[in-house]
Amino acid sequence: MEKYVKKILSSRVYDVADETPLQRARLLSRRLGSEVMLKREDMQPVFSFKIRGAYNKMALLSDEEKAIGVITASAGNHAQGVALAARELGIRALIVMGRNTPEIKINAVRDLGARVVLFGDNYDEAAAHARELVAEAGYVYVHPFDDPDVIAGQGTVGVEIMSQHPGRPDAIFVPVGGGGLAAGVGAYVKYLAPTTKIIGVEADGSACMTAALAANRRVRLPFDTLDLFADGTSVAQVGKETFRIARRCLDAMVTVSTDEICAAIKDLFDDTRAIAEPSGALAVAGMKKYCAQQQLTGAKLVAIVSGANVNFDRLRHISERAEVGEQREVVLGVTIPEKKGSFRKFCQTIGRHPVSEFNYRYASDEAAHVYVGMKVGDPSDRHALVESLREAGYPVADMTENEVAKLHVRHMVGGHTFGDKKELLYRFEFPERPGALLRFLSVLGTGWNITMFHYRNHGAAWGRVFAGFEVPEGRMEVERKRLAAYLKRIGYRYWEETGNEAYELFLR
Repeated sequence: MEKYVKKILSSRVYDVADETPLQRARLLSRRLGSEVMLKREDMQPVFSFKIRGAYNKMALLSDEEKAIGVITASAGNHAQGVALAARELGIRALIVMGRNTPEIKINAVRDLGARVVLFGDNYDEAAAHARELVAEAGYVYVHPFDDPDVIAGQGTVGVEIMSQHPGRPDAIFVPVGGGGLAAGVGAYVKYLAPTTKIIGVEADGSACMTAALAANRRVRLPFDTLDLFADGTSVAQVGKETFRIARRCLDAMVTVSTDEICAAIKDLFDDTRAIAEPSGALAVAGMKKYCAQQQLTGAKLVAIVSGANVNFDRLRHISERAEVGEQREVVLGVTIPEKKGSFRKFCQTIGRHPVSEFNYRYASDEAAHVYVGMKVGDPSDRHALVESLREAGYPVADMTENEVAKLHVRHMVGGHTFGDKKELLYRFEFPERPGALLRFLSVLGTGWNITMFHYRNHGAAWGRVFAGFEVPEGRMEVERKRLAAYLKRIGYRYWEETGNEAYELFLR
């Protein structure tokens, strides 16, 4: 670690990077019962910490290497760092980015003067293509995380935290993708303050460091399972050098869901009035979850807000899921009598709980179904509300954790019933980009009669479809196997949802 400390302290990041503030989070501190400080790397010139490692690496290139030009693969933030460094150093730069990269990052790279090539659906596919171009044209490859000079540049974040913090923090929460930031910060902080915990945070769907530490070796996650919501940290395998350091420096790993990330973005906005990108809010989401799991209070905590490069249209998805992620919204399917006065009586029963959504579906002459979203104070309020409705005689389905209900059915209530026919239901996900829905429909083929189809582009990284397929009487199992084999062949992520309670209540 001493070697890295020397490299970190001699890094040339401040030719272009700023020393960002360590800001107290008043509302988070009060909620968690600890002193929470935010390291505001979203305030860098490219709105991300990545400028540090990129510039340090490129400033140390030889004159011959600078003359050749550089290439990199990136989910967006490292690309902006390389593009800015190239402009300042007078170096030609070619950036390979996945086609799922937010447009705001692509445009920013082009505005900085770099040439952009879009390839693949994630960082790893883009990186493989960049390596091919290195072999063809001889560019100097600037790795986004697995390079000692890049790691050293990112480590300057740790130097600033330790010099700015009034005393030594008990724990620093670091977002993890390929591991460069965690390795750099961990190497410096553990050398200076071995008792300060370094806790890495990953998205559930791209937890390659968590998998590597559990297996005691680097693990490659399948590309088709990678979560793309937190695109800045969507990496299939951590770096060789970053893993070597992380094994010595990381005290724990926390994984968080998309809803928990969305809730953390809202928390950051409430405290700072700034909007973090999903990966930028990972550390806060992990800090909240870690404090709840460990029942931690009275601690001095730091969370690194690593970036703010988020497409504006993605805010629709973030705001929609933030309340669920914070467990402040409950989504229920409630059956009420189909007669005069039922609505009024039901509203009196739910009392003063703020209603966020209210959809009605006629079921029969005797009953109707209500899809209702309500604000609650905490998870215990959710369970109390459900029980109070059941005690009042209402059949209740708690759909707060039901993805079909939250993503699709809430926008479909009132559709025509399918009657007595049989159908198989599936939920699909595919990387969202121009033309993705048309490709989905094209490869789905014409082998089945589609009885129901819902797609909504709401700013998420994944296109999401909920569909029904007609099944002839007596052929349910045969058609299920035939359809499953076809879906496996075309390669889409999918889940069978036949019998989902939200469908049974509102769409059948």
